[in-house]
Amino acid sequence: QVQLVESGGGLVQAGGSLTLSCAASGRTFSIYVMGWFRQAPGKEREFVARIGRSAISTSYADSVKGRFTISRDNAKNTVSLHMNSLKPEDAAAYYCAAGDLAAGSGRHTYQYWGQGTQVTVSS
Repeated sequence: QVQLVESGGGLVQAGGSLTLSCAASGRTFSIYVMGWFRQAPGKEREFVARIGRSAISTSYADSVKGRFTISRDNAKNTVSLHMNSLKPEDAAAYYCAAGDLAAGSGRHTYQYWGQGTQVTVSS
């Protein structure tokens, strides 16, 4: 198993930047594909970004492409989400997730989840 703890959420003005971090403990972090998802009130949890085990492969939801960057540090067991040019519609609870090699953009392809960190964007 792996335990995930997110941090870095907060209140930011539209157009601003924020970096979320996710610290992993438990099994070897580097064997997992890592993803970020978000969930706004009354909406489904949606895919934001994914990074492969060696950090070479990344993918993003169209809504965040060009504004968000996912990265990982396998030596420190962390994955980050750098968010730029934030919009009010980016406001949500953001979740870090870990999955096996097949993990992609579907939330059901991830086995482990953090508790989430809240991002609020003021207009």
